[in-house]
Amino acid sequence: MESKEKLPDDDVSKLQEDIRTLEATLEGEDPKKIVSQHIKLLQDYNEAKDKAQVLIGRIATLKGVSIKQLHEEYDLDVED
Repeated sequence: MESKEKLPDDDVSKLQEDIRTLEATLEGEDPKKIVSQHIKLLQDYNEAKDKAQVLIGRIATLKGVSIKQLHEEYDLDVED
């Protein structure tokens, strides 16, 4: 059987205060909705980045250079 350790009152009070602070930060918005919006933004970013990489690849082919060389020429982060 599992035993549950009781938190000291100070810890409980601190956690309750943290919850109130976080709820105030949300300003009444649904946390799931916020997460969904962030996921959508990340998907949009990744789609734009993928399209940019395709274009960079095509430019590199037309110039006869590697994608890495093109990144360096335009001061683009190779890792990004």
